[in-house]
Amino acid sequence: MINTGVAILAVVLLIVRFKFNPAVSLVIGSAYLGLTAGLGTEKTIETITKGFGDIMAEVGLLIAFGVLMGAMLQQTGAIQRLVGALLKVFGPNRMPYAMSLTVATLLQSIFLDVLLVIAAPLARNLAAKIGKRGTARMATALAIGGECGIVLTVPGVGALALAGLLGVPLGKMLLFGVLLVIPTVAIAVAVMCFLFDRGWWNEERDEQPFLGEEPVPGTGEPAADSGHAEHAAVADRGAAASTEPGSGVVGTRTSAATRSETPLPVLLAPLLTALVLIALGAVLDVAEVHNPVIEFLSAPVIALLIGLVGTSFVGRYAVGAEAMQRSIATGFKESGQILILTGVGGSLAATIAATGLGKILGEYFTASTAAPLLMVWVIAAILHVAVGSVTISAITAAGILGPVAPALGIDPVLIALAAGAGSLFAVHVTSNTFWLLQSLLGQTTRGTLKTCSVGVSVASVVAILLILPLSALL
Repeated sequence: MINTGVAILAVVLLIVRFKFNPAVSLVIGSAYLGLTAGLGTEKTIETITKGFGDIMAEVGLLIAFGVLMGAMLQQTGAIQRLVGALLKVFGPNRMPYAMSLTVATLLQSIFLDVLLVIAAPLARNLAAKIGKRGTARMATALAIGGECGIVLTVPGVGALALAGLLGVPLGKMLLFGVLLVIPTVAIAVAVMCFLFDRGWWNEERDEQPFLGEEPVPGTGEPAADSGHAEHAAVADRGAAASTEPGSGVVGTRTSAATRSETPLPVLLAPLLTALVLIALGAVLDVAEVHNPVIEFLSAPVIALLIGLVGTSFVGRYAVGAEAMQRSIATGFKESGQILILTGVGGSLAATIAATGLGKILGEYFTASTAAPLLMVWVIAAILHVAVGSVTISAITAAGILGPVAPALGIDPVLIALAAGAGSLFAVHVTSNTFWLLQSLLGQTTRGTLKTCSVGVSVASVVAILLILPLSALL
């Protein structure tokens, strides 16, 4: 137990204090733990590589397919149009709830930084329509919806990684994740809106003019200033042509024209089909209904592949083949880092499991599931405060407590959800999400601490409070 604590502390110090790459730090921590716990050199190396390979076998293709699908949807302009449709249906006052729930559930195949950059201009426009405290409400909605979706909702990269690490069937993770994320997001947004309405938001001190709202000559659209160039570049990679009227393939209609002509349900249909297939497979599995065709189509890899291929065909029609190729290139760049971090997180988890820590920890807990679930939540929260990465803290915490689950009869999906919930606590200045929300929504640092840090922390606490009674039913 001491060696495990030292290994985790070393990983945190290497990342935070010495600015080592997180992937390198996790491998160093795994090697230290294996050698000091008596696995020996050969067993340590074998465990590290096997842990990496095992989790890649579980979720590697899923993460890649999900990120690629998200890049294609971003290229087609489906997200902007979806938010516009939500505004028409729900109106300005209900938009914080509609926006946060949509981001947390339907849009998790999109890389979070890209999603925030896409959604921020829409959120600013909605904030103006909401009126007083509109910026606070929309910033909180984006922060809570985006962060919760990463680790609680399939195909969020954190949720995929946690499911693969703990051996949770993806359909089950999807069902329980959606059941948890919807009330969590709704309650957290309601709590924050209540606080804002009671005077906790000061426009003069918590907001600042958005620096990138000087119009581009001839377009009337706001342009990012030099201080925001790095954030705009996130969305521009592989997408610049799709936002210009003449970016389609030569000889075809312009992307702007085809976007307006392609119905939004058609653009989103492949993604929704993939999620429905995964959920259908989970429901039939619980009902013990077996059909070879449905089992094949509902397998997560096949379902997401169907969604990816369908999105590709729809995207080619909407913006042209050339634009789709650019989006695929962008998706491959984004998925590489995610895959490596997920894999080395699996290496550390495998090393911890190989040392027998699960058996040791199992002796310290009773048959109650509350203590282990609270422990995994606390560990994930502490790691996130120190490291600043939701995905890394969730994977590491789940890997530590995962071995306890069989000994106590805890359903692994609860460990996954508790780790995800804990990793949401205190999103702060070490997180890129924090600074994206600060700069793109016209908030001061003080305001962002309220909307992002406090808002997502409220969601973290709400989630674990909902998970604990859920554990009594499983």
